[in-house]
Amino acid sequence: MNNSIKFLIDDSSSGKRVDIFLSKNLNNFTRSYIKKLIGDRHLKINGISITSPSTRLKKLDKVVFELIQKSDDRIKPKKIKLDIVYEDKDILLIDKPKGMVVHPGAGNYENTLVNGLMYKYKNNLSNISGDLRPGIVHRIDKDTSGLLIIAKNNFSHSHLGRQFSEHTIKRKYQCLIWGIIRPLNGKIETLISRNKKNRKLMTASEISGKKAITNYTTIKVFNIKHIPKISLLECELETGRTHQIRVHLKYKGTSILGDKQYGKKNQKYKKVCEDFIKKLNSINGQALHAQTLEFEHPINNKILSFKTNLPDDFKKMLDFLNNQSG
Repeated sequence: MNNSIKFLIDDSSSGKRVDIFLSKNLNNFTRSYIKKLIGDRHLKINGISITSPSTRLKKLDKVVFELIQKSDDRIKPKKIKLDIVYEDKDILLIDKPKGMVVHPGAGNYENTLVNGLMYKYKNNLSNISGDLRPGIVHRIDKDTSGLLIIAKNNFSHSHLGRQFSEHTIKRKYQCLIWGIIRPLNGKIETLISRNKKNRKLMTASEISGKKAITNYTTIKVFNIKHIPKISLLECELETGRTHQIRVHLKYKGTSILGDKQYGKKNQKYKKVCEDFIKKLNSINGQALHAQTLEFEHPINNKILSFKTNLPDDFKKMLDFLNNQSG
């Protein structure tokens, strides 16, 4: 599939290399892939074909970039219930449940959010991210619930992608963690990269990786007899790295309730309330919810803000802790 996207360069982008500019505005494509397409004559600036990725942009340059994507017939539309929080002709917001994968990949080509979107919207979705990810501007983990923005056209997708790249979209999560994080309120700033021992996991360090920033606030600490100490946090992302909140909490010496990948293995409980254990075992995935999204509408430029309710398993655990703490 061929897809052309257009940009008009403003003051903030003037002087930048064109490959760096495109990689920042096309979140789902690597810089090496973009460089290859430039070399294959899929870039025009002011109507002139450009083959050098290092070309510097100037204010008011008209950039047209053609993405070449292979069709993938493994992705089948499927009728899946979608919890639509907001919708207009350009965008929609989905409250994704736990257990749902956002887009197909690694042998999983059914029952994803994308399968459901293709059934309901057919070709009325952006295709900047390719055939595997129509409409997908950003992602959240399979076992994390919460809000996702979907783009119905390429202009909206590019506009939203730019907001994510410039970190102007406000994303707030709530989570339940083991123990008490110190300080109670703060900022976690590290680099995040693939774990060398397990490529499915990420790791935080101060040496290598991509910059990652998470701001957090402790909403409440639960110090209840016969129950391990637990804290309710609100985390706001400045960046959006894979598994960012979960990795940052592990870096701080804690983890989210129900997180089997970054939490403690084979954790044993002594003299712990049985009702608490039951509630803990009923949590599906991690107790992490993408609760709030605030962004600029790509067409009318109005600021939109949305907030969703916690999923049932999260809410039941929180209600239980509040009741036990009096």
